[in-house]
Amino acid sequence: MFTHCYLGTNDIDASRAFYGAVLGTLGYEALALPHGTLFRSDEGALIVARPANGEATTPSNGFTLGFKAKSYDEVNAFHAAALAHGGTCEGTPGVRPNSPGAQYGAYVRDTDGNKICAYAPNAG
Repeated sequence: MFTHCYLGTNDIDASRAFYGAVLGTLGYEALALPHGTLFRSDEGALIVARPANGEATTPSNGFTLGFKAKSYDEVNAFHAAALAHGGTCEGTPGVRPNSPGAQYGAYVRDTDGNKICAYAPNAG
């Protein structure tokens, strides 16, 4: 339920490799832009690019960007791809009892320190 999200990066090549692999597990394709990368769907878009003000990127404190996954396997693949491409774990895949509907999710930080996650509906 968004038009787009924009995450800053200090390293376009590293972020493109990270998000290309991680979002590829969820079926999203990368479109290279001169200043970053665009991932588009019918529901919205994610842009990972240099900040428009020309200053260095810093992670947003308290911000998390969540992606929709279709299955537990996609969440697991998302988490594994993130770790394989320079991300760090912020929460291993599993059922999150405090999420709406006790969904299955995983959390990581990207190569710039932004927190992202993927959630699939609870199959139980």
